[in-house]
Amino acid sequence: MDYSEYRSHDATGLAELVATGQVSASELLETAIARLDTVEPTLNTVVRRLDDKARVLAREPLDGPFAGVPFLLKDLGQDLAGEPTSCGSRVLADLPMDENSVIVDRWLGAGLVPFAKTNTPEFGAKGITEPEAFGATRNPWDPSVTPGGSSGGSAAAVAAGVVPAAGASDGGGSIRIPAACCGLLGLKPGRGLVPTGMRGGEPLHGAATNGVICRTVRDAAAFLDVMAGPYAGGPYLVERARSYAEAARSAPKRLRIGYETASPIGTPVDPEAKAAVDAAVAVLEELGHHVEPASTGIDERRLAEDFLIMWFATAAAEVAEACRLTGARPEDFEFDTRIIAAVGKATSASDYIAAHARWAEYASGLAQFHERYDLLLTPTLAFPPSRIGELDTPRWMRRAGEALLRTRTAWIATRAGFIDRVVDDNLGRTPYTQLANITGRPAISVPLHWTVSGLPLGVQFVGPLGGESVLLALAGELEQARPWFDRQPPLAPAELSATS
Repeated sequence: MDYSEYRSHDATGLAELVATGQVSASELLETAIARLDTVEPTLNTVVRRLDDKARVLAREPLDGPFAGVPFLLKDLGQDLAGEPTSCGSRVLADLPMDENSVIVDRWLGAGLVPFAKTNTPEFGAKGITEPEAFGATRNPWDPSVTPGGSSGGSAAAVAAGVVPAAGASDGGGSIRIPAACCGLLGLKPGRGLVPTGMRGGEPLHGAATNGVICRTVRDAAAFLDVMAGPYAGGPYLVERARSYAEAARSAPKRLRIGYETASPIGTPVDPEAKAAVDAAVAVLEELGHHVEPASTGIDERRLAEDFLIMWFATAAAEVAEACRLTGARPEDFEFDTRIIAAVGKATSASDYIAAHARWAEYASGLAQFHERYDLLLTPTLAFPPSRIGELDTPRWMRRAGEALLRTRTAWIATRAGFIDRVVDDNLGRTPYTQLANITGRPAISVPLHWTVSGLPLGVQFVGPLGGESVLLALAGELEQARPWFDRQPPLAPAELSATS
């Protein structure tokens, strides 16, 4: 199949071609592999190739709504039996998994053909994708900037036309952030709707969830139909819509939407982020929705601090488990991982429990907001995508951190404002996304804005519990009003070789 024809279809469209015999799964796979070979020297989207396994799978009889469609798995929590899941870490890069994740079984059951695993920061801990073990992934719209994270490899591959959709996950914005950076659609389902983690379960107390990054609303809905629902051993018997695909095709009622552009944690916001929301407000009003400035009233600065307490403690547990499985030492991990794990390890149980208990307050506050408004609208990002290396830990901070680690006094860092610094320097670029994770609400990033320099910058809608259908219906309406599918990054092969 010619690449231009391949790129002109979403996953649903490619599946239809296979189902009607117009193209074979093997032909699609070879087109996807060729495209990956073209872009990979510049973008560095994947960390493990599975070409031979995929070729065998593509020749087998395939069934399901996406039968024969090429696909990529995120190399974090999306285990494929017999292959390592590195989680962005050199420590785990050679440790094969003994079984598939629940979500991978669902994707395979839908007929998808995974042929690589995508790059992610170590343990998915950053909103950029620049792991030391595998190198930085670059944005197809401008290879000097990040595609976001932690699902940055997946987003870059989809934006570059390698696949129409790719596996992703979101524990603090990791579906929505890269979708916003790359001009794509990214839906984070609500808590418990989609199986998460290595065997399912509830990583980050249910704040994290699996999903996909894709280019069309109908794909987002059809993938949610495949992914959603309870499973044996799962913590919830979740209620799901009868058909998310049907919901995405339905016009939404006229909605009341409250929007805010100020950073909820008190950090600066770039004018382009505000312009993205202004543009969204204009088209929403065009479509007849009621849109007005509003505030959740939630103390999101404290929410961010509580989010980080949980995140750091989780990092400590992940490092300890990786050491147990492989015999590695703490110094085998990246510096940033080691320092946040040390702070997490030094967090008292009482402080951790108190922080987690406050999640109920935040959920109650957002529920009250949703009594007044159907949806919350914000920028997805406070700034356009950062330059590669821009967010590297400064050398002076590394020296200070190494001293703390050597003397085992990392607890001092918490009293010296370490968490405040992380809130300002890191979450300050993505202050809008953690609310939906902590409260367990669904949220979606929609690609409605491009900056004056030509970079994508999405907007986010946050829904109430069970609001996935409303989010998809509105996204479908916006897709028709302001189509984005045909917008492509300037990645001709000659340009790629010139920048590699």
